Parts: sequence; C-alpha cells; structure tokens
Amino acid sequence: MEEINQNSSKAHKANEAFKTRMNRQAILSFGVCVHCGMCTESCHYYLSLKDPKMAPAYKADRVRKLYKKYFDWTGKLLPKWVGGAELESEDDLKELMDITFGSCTMCRRCSFNCPMGVDKALLIRTGRSILFEQGIAPQGVIDVAKDQWETGNQMGISDEEYLETIEWLNEELQMELDDPKAEIPMDRPNCNIVYAVNPREIKYAPQSLLAAAKIFYAAGESWTMSSKGWDNTNFGLFAGDNKLGAHMGNLVFDSVERLNGKMLVTSECGHGYRATAWESPNWTARDLKFPIYNFLEIMVNYVKSGRIKLDPALNPFKVTYHDPCNLGRSGGITEEPRYLLRQSVSMFQEMYPNRADNYCCTGGGGAMSMSEYSKRRLETAVIKANQLKETQADIVVTACHNCVDGLTDLIKHYKLKMKVKLVGELVADALIIDKKFITPTFKPVELEEKLILMIDDEVDILTYLSTLFNDNGYKTFTSTNYENAMEFLRNQKPDLITLDLAMPGKNGLSIYKELKTNDNFKDIPVIFVTGVNPDNPGQLDHRKFIYEHSLPKPEGYIEKPVEKDLLLKIVRKCVEINVDNFN
Repeated sequence: MEEINQNSSKAHKANEAFKTRMNRQAILSFGVCVHCGMCTESCHYYLSLKDPKMAPAYKADRVRKLYKKYFDWTGKLLPKWVGGAELESEDDLKELMDITFGSCTMCRRCSFNCPMGVDKALLIRTGRSILFEQGIAPQGVIDVAKDQWETGNQMGISDEEYLETIEWLNEELQMELDDPKAEIPMDRPNCNIVYAVNPREIKYAPQSLLAAAKIFYAAGESWTMSSKGWDNTNFGLFAGDNKLGAHMGNLVFDSVERLNGKMLVTSECGHGYRATAWESPNWTARDLKFPIYNFLEIMVNYVKSGRIKLDPALNPFKVTYHDPCNLGRSGGITEEPRYLLRQSVSMFQEMYPNRADNYCCTGGGGAMSMSEYSKRRLETAVIKANQLKETQADIVVTACHNCVDGLTDLIKHYKLKMKVKLVGELVADALIIDKKFITPTFKPVELEEKLILMIDDEVDILTYLSTLFNDNGYKTFTSTNYENAMEFLRNQKPDLITLDLAMPGKNGLSIYKELKTNDNFKDIPVIFVTGVNPDNPGQLDHRKFIYEHSLPKPEGYIEKPVEKDLLLKIVRKCVEINVDNFN
C-alpha cells in the first residue's frame, strides 16, 4: 500500500472522486436503506465474528456518509443531522480501506436478503474505487492490477511462457488420448468457440485446461484459444476501477472479433464470467455481435445433445457443490453444475444453504490477494467449514478457480478431510471416449538427465518425492537444510528445485529470495511444495513476501499432502518448457 500522507490531500482527492461515482443504481442503494437489520444475519463476517461493526448496514454507512454529505438534500444543509461527513484524515482512509477491502468480499448475500433491494456490494465497490484511485489498497490488489495493465493477465505471464505451456499441454493431451491430432488450437479463425481462461490454469493448474481440452475433443468441437486477450479474469471488478475493467474486457472482446469466433466461452471462474459477460459490455460500451457463455453451459449442452457420454461410475466418490458467489448469486448459473455432477459422479450430496443463498468461500472479492487480511478471512471461514463438514463429502466441487484457492485454504485451516475439484475435471474423468484412453505416462529416456534438488526438513517427504521422481525418470538430490542445499548448488546446477517454505532456521522464503537474487541461480525453476501452519496461516505468506521483495512468482505451488499427478504435470512442464533457460 502506498504511504498515506499525514495531510489530507488524498482524503480530499477521494472526496472529489466520490462526487463522480453517482449513477441511478448507486443513488438508489445509497438512499433507500432503512436500517432494518435484515442484512446482518446474512453476512459471514458478522455471523462468525459477532462484531456489530461487521453488519453490512454499518459497513455501507461508512461509505454512505459521503453520499449524505454531497447528495442528500438535508445533508447538504445539516450534514451532522443525517450522518454526512467527508474523509478528512489518515485514520479515515485507513478505516475505509479496512472496511471495504478487509471486511467484505462483495459476495452480495446481504443484497439478496435486503427487502429494499440495496446493493451493498456496489456501495463497497464505490468505496474501494475512490481509495484505489489514490493508490490506497492492499498491495496484492495493486500488483495484480498492474500486471493486468502491463501484460494483459493477472499473473504477469509472458507471451512466450503462455505459448510454450499450450505447446506442452498439447503433448500431454495427445498422450492421454492416444491421438497425435489432438490439440489445443491457437489463433484458429472462424471457430465456433473462442475459449478464455483464468491464468491460474496456465501457471498452476494445467489439469483444468487439459480437462476442458478433453471435453472439447470428445464433443468434436470447433474451438480455439487466442494468443492475445486470453485472460477472462478482471481485477477492475475488485479494485473498483472501471478503466481497468474496460481494458481487460476489450482485450478479450478484440480477440473474439479478430478470430471471427461465433461465441466467447469463459472457463470456470466466477468473477471472470460475471465481469466478462455482464460488466465488461457496460465498461467497454461495446455493442457485441457474439454471445458469451460459461463453460458449464456448454458442457450441459454437450450432455443433453449426446455429443459427450459420461459414466458416473468412473467417479465413485461422495461429492458436494459450492456455489461461487459471482457465478451463482450474481450470474444465475446454479442448476448447470448440479446437472453435470449428477451425470458424472456416483454420489451427490447437496450443501445447505445453497444456490443464491450459499455462503462465500471467503476468498472472493480479491481477498486471496490481500495477505494483510488472511487471519480475519480464515476466522470468518468457520461458517463455510461447518457447511462442508455437515455434508461428509469426499470432494467439494466448485466452478471457480478463486473458490478452489479459498476452499483449499479453509480446509487446511479447519483440518477437514476432503479435496477440492472443478466441475470440468470430474466431467473429463467421467468421459466415455470410443478411442483407446491411455493414462499419462512419462518418458524416462528423454528425462533421465534432468536433475531435481529437493529442499525439505521432513525426511519422509524427501523419501516420497525422491521415489516418485526416480520412478518417472528423474535424477534427484535431497537436502534437509539451507547450508547443505547451497553447498550442492555451488558445485552442480539442477534443472529444477522443490522447496518447502516451513523449515526451521532459514525458512524457504528466505532461501527463495537468495536464489532469485543470485545471478547463478535465478533462472532455475522453483516449485513450492509446502505445508501450512493452520494456527498461523499468514506466517509464511509467499504472495506477500514475493510482492514485497519484487521477486518472480514460482513455477508452481503445491500444498502437502501432495497430489502426485498434479505435481508430476508441473514438474514435467518445468523441465520441458524451461530447458533452454537453464541448460
């Protein structure tokens, strides 16, 4: 966060910015609240913390006081009488940032329970907007917005890395389908579908994009991805920055028009779908000539039309479904995932409450990028944790990558015994494909010269990883501490490093900083393979550490217990794609 000046210059600018934010929808929500309290019991912040200051009406009033000061006719004359006031000091700005960014995920559950129809998320976003314009916001939000402006995607992925990842995924797809013609098309004109994804699918979750590619393959779909404008996420929604919102919307819309696609389909990302389908057309003021769908809608069409066949026996698990706020409550997509799950899994257990009344994963509204509020976020996650626990499910399924991160965090924190999957991943696992289907195999002949350095203080983990990598054709060297690892690096350069963050002595983040600031080691890919302390989740916050020290993001992040198939995919990606960078 930028340093907030002691003087009131930023407060004055924020006040002036507020005067430009009014429209019909905002005026309605600012003006009609009767403080009935119906929203209070709907908010997971209030229900978990029992703090009256977490009541949605109270939080909205911290922004509403500006409306009362500048737009309420009584407030213009007697502002104190109606609670009207300006932002005047550093403390005012800090309080507003804590409320708008740290105490609300803009999930809109309170809005659905408001008899007057007040959109409190809109009021919170307005507060975020006037702060963000002055550079006052959590650093993670500022950095992600900067990445979207500069690189066109929220993870700062270069064009080279993006295209190389797609090329690598093509090889994986061909192996799994035993078809050398299977591919993820790139920049193919005149296709039925232009597919836009969450950058997490390129950087950390390639299995999601691979699942979508299998489904398109099985359906015989005419589809393509774009080399430009491929990110469906949009931090303009979370930052309250309509200019950024329009920028990201234009990038995606331009790609569809450039390729002459018949429709735009967004992958499983809640806010990505909402921002692309509902908000960006307004932010960009464009008259779009093509429809926008979510991948769930496309999959439902495939199943109902017989274009793909599913066998639920291939997923013999008890699963439940978490409705992403932006996809369900704000996007209206609630029945599609349930239809797909009933077709693709053996046992589906509904979570209560659900659909538009579901509770937030607590990672929405950009909260996963706000490390300064991690402790509070996980405290409020007890509501969702109790929901999950009552289902007794093996897997919680969702349709949003942000929710995957939020749910994974709270499952670790509350020690629940379940995994998190996306709908598309289970649909892909249930596919019946006429051609021979081959489980991914790895090529030991090609990879036998690749060396992996594993740094972890747990000997059992090192033994497990070493065996896993050796069985798949890699050479390995294990180290239980910083000194031993650095001694090895001074004598030999590995092709990849796996690094545990939670080690005694010099922890993994300090080691990572040393690696990435040393000219001899900075090009070596690093995957974080680490545990999380449930009692202190922010102790080793790698996102905050990386932002604060201006370090590059790691090539992968996997929490223990390790999901071996995902780890092997990311390792394979690193050694195949990055070989030219560190040989």
